[in-house]
Amino acid sequence: MIFGYDFAHPWFILFALLAAPAVWWSMRSAGRVVFSSLRALPAGGGTWRTAIAWLPDALNGLAVVAFAIALTGPRKGDEDAKIHREGIAVMMAIDISGSMRALDLSERNRELTRLDAVRNVFEQFVMGGGGLRGRDDDAIGLIAFARYADTRSPLTLDHINLVAAARQLEFARRDEDGTAIGAGLELAVQRLAEFTSRSKVAILLTDGESNVHDIDEQTAIDDANKNGVKVYTIGAGTNGVAPIRVDRGDGETALMQMPVSIDEDLLRKIAESTGGKYFRATDNASLRSIYAQIDKLERTTIDEERFAEYHQYFAYFVATAMGLIVASLLLRATLLRRLP
Repeated sequence: MIFGYDFAHPWFILFALLAAPAVWWSMRSAGRVVFSSLRALPAGGGTWRTAIAWLPDALNGLAVVAFAIALTGPRKGDEDAKIHREGIAVMMAIDISGSMRALDLSERNRELTRLDAVRNVFEQFVMGGGGLRGRDDDAIGLIAFARYADTRSPLTLDHINLVAAARQLEFARRDEDGTAIGAGLELAVQRLAEFTSRSKVAILLTDGESNVHDIDEQTAIDDANKNGVKVYTIGAGTNGVAPIRVDRGDGETALMQMPVSIDEDLLRKIAESTGGKYFRATDNASLRSIYAQIDKLERTTIDEERFAEYHQYFAYFVATAMGLIVASLLLRATLLRRLP
C-alpha cells in the first residue's frame, strides 16, 4: 500500500521500464535535418523552442509510466466487517430451600443470606459488573428448586425481566422445603433440550444434600448427556457450621449455628459426567470467583467476515496517459514542430 492506495496487480508496474525505450524511439523519429558541420548553422541560433525540444519526448515517456500504473489497478478500499455472534444457552438452577438463609456468604460490611449473595452475583453474571463482563448474546433462563422445581424464567435474551425474576426469588415455604437436586437438574435439561443452540450449559447451585428423589439424579445426568448439556455445579456454604438468623418469637432475631452438609460427591459426579466442573463457594468472594471462571469457560462464538468495496482509480491514470500523448502530439504539430 502506497499513500493509502492498494494495487490489484502490482507486478504490472514493470511496464514502466518501457518508458526509456519510448523516449529513445521518440527522439530518434523523423523530423531532423542533417548538416555536414555545425559551422553551417548561424551563430547564436538557440531559442526557447530549442531549449525545450525534448519536452514531447519526455511526455511520451511519462505516458508510458501512467499506463503502467493504470495496469496495476490502483484502488482504495472502504473496509466493512460483518460480525456474527452465536450465543450459548445457559440455564441457572438455584436452591431456595430453608438452609439458604445461612449468612456465611455475607459481604464484609453487609449481612446477606446465601440466596441474597447468589441473586447478586447472578445478576452481575447476566448484566455485567463486579468484574464480570455480562452475557449480552446468550439466552439465559432461571429455575428454582427445593422439594419441587419450577421455571421462574424461560431461556430469554430479555435479561432485564430475567434479573427481575431472580430478584423475586424467595425461600421455599415450610411445606415445600427440601432439596431435590435431581428435579432441579432434570427441569434445566428439559428447558435446554427445547432450545436450539450450539452450546448448552446448566449451572446448578445448592447448599445441601439431595433428600427428595422423585427424579433420580442419574436419570437427570443421562438426559443431560443425551441432549448435549454441560453442567457446572456449585456447592455453597462454609465448612463445618454456618451462622443463620432465626426468629425468637418475640419480634427479635438471634444468630445460631447451623451444620453445613453438602453432597460434594454427587455434585462432582454430575459435573464430571457431563463435561462440566464442580466448584465450592465458602464465602462471597469465592462465589464471585466461581462465576468469573464459568464466564471465561463459556463464551459466545464470534465469526467475523471482512468485505471491502474498492474505489478504482486506474481510469485517472489512463486519462492522464492519453492527455500526455495528446499534449506531445500538439507540441510536435505546433510550437515544437520538426522539420521534415
